[in-house]
Parts: sequence; C-alpha cells; structure tokens
Amino acid sequence: MGSLEGTKNMRKKNVVIAGGGTGGHIYPGISIAKAIKAQYPDYEVHFVGTPAGLENKIVPREGFALHHISVGKLNHAGGFLKKLQTLLGIPKSIVQSIALLMELKPQAILGVGGYASGPFVLVASLMGFKTAIWEPNAFPGMTNRLLSRVVGKSFVVFDEASKHLHSTEITQVGVPIRKEVEDLSQKEFQKRDKNFHILIFGGSQGAHSINMVVKAAIEKGGEWLKDTKIIHQTGPHDYAAILESYKGRNGIEAHEYLYQMEMSYEWADLVICRAGASTVAEIAAAAKPALFIPLPWAADDHQRRNAESLVDHRAAAMLLQKDLTPSSLIQKIEDLKKDTQHLKEMRENLNKFYKSRAAEKMAELLIG
Repeated sequence: MGSLEGTKNMRKKNVVIAGGGTGGHIYPGISIAKAIKAQYPDYEVHFVGTPAGLENKIVPREGFALHHISVGKLNHAGGFLKKLQTLLGIPKSIVQSIALLMELKPQAILGVGGYASGPFVLVASLMGFKTAIWEPNAFPGMTNRLLSRVVGKSFVVFDEASKHLHSTEITQVGVPIRKEVEDLSQKEFQKRDKNFHILIFGGSQGAHSINMVVKAAIEKGGEWLKDTKIIHQTGPHDYAAILESYKGRNGIEAHEYLYQMEMSYEWADLVICRAGASTVAEIAAAAKPALFIPLPWAADDHQRRNAESLVDHRAAAMLLQKDLTPSSLIQKIEDLKKDTQHLKEMRENLNKFYKSRAAEKMAELLIG
C-alpha cells in the first residue's frame, strides 16, 4: 500500500500557461515556467498557443510542451471580415480548450496575454479550474479586462492596472526579466568617462520610424554629438543602410542585434526605446534614464500609458512618435544631457517600478 501511495505522490501534476503571439507575452511566460519547475519539481508546465504565433519557435526550444487552439485576434485594427472570421472561429477554440483541459486536468492555469489566452482561460474558469491572469501594462488589454471578471487572481505590474480589473485578489508582482539584466539592480551607477552614452533600440526587429529619425539626426550633425557616443540597434531591415551612413563617424555604432543587452544597459547614460512592458521593466531594473517613444498603434495605446506612468513619477521622459523629428529628438537629448539632476532623479525614481523575483512570486501565488 505504501508503495502505491508513493507512486501516486510522485505522479506529475500539470500547470498550463496560455498565451503568446509576441515575445512580450512568451518570454515572461518562459521565465514563470522555469520558476515553477525550480520551485515545484513535481509539476509539468504546458503552454497553449496558436499555430501561427512566435511561441512555436520559442517554447519547444525551451523544452516545454506546446498545445494549439485555433483563435484569431479581435482587438486590432484589421477589417470587419477579419474580426468576423475570428468570431466565427470562437466555438471551435472553445471545444479545443475543453478537450485539452479534460486531457491535462491542470492544477492551475495562467493567462499571460495573446490570442490563445482569452478562450482557454475563460473556459477553464467556467469549468471550475484554478485560474489567474498576468497583466503587464498600465492599461489592461481587452482580453484581460474581460477575464478579470471570472478568474481567481490577477497579477499586475502597474498600480494603475488594478483600477481596470475586477478580480477579488489583485497582486502587484512585476515583470519576469532575464537574470543578467536583473543583476544590474545590485550595481551602483558609475560614470565611466566624460562622454555621454546613448543606447537606442526598437525591439529585436528594430523600429523603422525611430531608425530613420536617428539616422537623419546623426547625419545632420552639430554640437549635440560632441562628447557623445551612440550604440544603435537597428534590427535587420534598416541595418545595411544605417551601417553605411555611420561609417567614419567616431563613437557611433550600428548593430543589427545586441546579444548581451545587460552590457549595453550598463554602458548607457540614456536609453531611447519603445515602451513595451518588458522593456520598461528592464529599464527599471537597470535604473537607466530613458526617453520613451511609444509605439502609436499598440493595442489600447498601452505603450503610451506605460510611459506616462513613469513620466508622471519623474522616472522617465517621453516623445510621441507624431512629434518625432530629427530636430525634436536632438532637442530632447540636449535637454537631458544638460539636466544632470533630472537624470539622477530618474535613476532614483525607477526603483519604485522595479519588482524583483517576479517569476518566483507568481509561481508561489499560482501554485501555493
């Protein structure tokens, strides 16, 4: 009898992380999955995504099982027919979700955002499974606003998000980020030389609008480039043209991709970038003053809201893309270079937005 009981106790239990589509949903999900495996070795973590999402390239490579349901995106700028097609496909995604839930019988389900999160977490909640959602943005997306009415717990990054969610239990946990960047939070800021170091990037694929304005500003030249060094991650599409433009310009580098981002953060005095939740979290962990240029067509304008949350606490600066020109960018950089007190204040205030051990905390709250 003891042997049978021991076998039963050793049987693997399942947790499901639902969502994907973009790296902003997937990589935090991977961090949470790894934290679950580290803290609860008797649990298996499964992911639920769609056949077309980026999760198909990332999740299997990380060693986790990936299951598919068929669902499109409702809250986007596409045409009526696309949205109608998504609506007509919802019954199929519900049936697929029910079948998968009956197969896995998970102890807990976490929705991290993305197409698959909505129907799967909704069905799991209605079937009585233990469910939670993670909302990384200051203004929650449509899916999480709806799901918060039926899930048991909501995990948020920004206090502002709580006002738009309806869960009885809402906990501020932060964004799971890579350990190498998180380790920067333990380092004291040290000015390396007399030059002002600017790190510019627009995500792994780059941001064409930012790239072109930065290129034009550098080509324009002027006093703003004096005692200034720039590292510009362009992404693949604009790399060749920008690399050619920067030839012969001392202290200005173009990179298609930066593989050791923690080293670039540590080097920088100012970061110019988009305002996705993961980027904001890394800026906060590294305590680096930032000039955010939010992606204007992000769903629910959530990047602008993320940036505004930091700007309101004097932890960052912002320049809207509609106002972005070579001249306006140069002016912003010159203002920040001169205002050393504001830069110091940003570094100090960013501590309010950095939450350590976010993945571990979510694992504990989800399973504990």
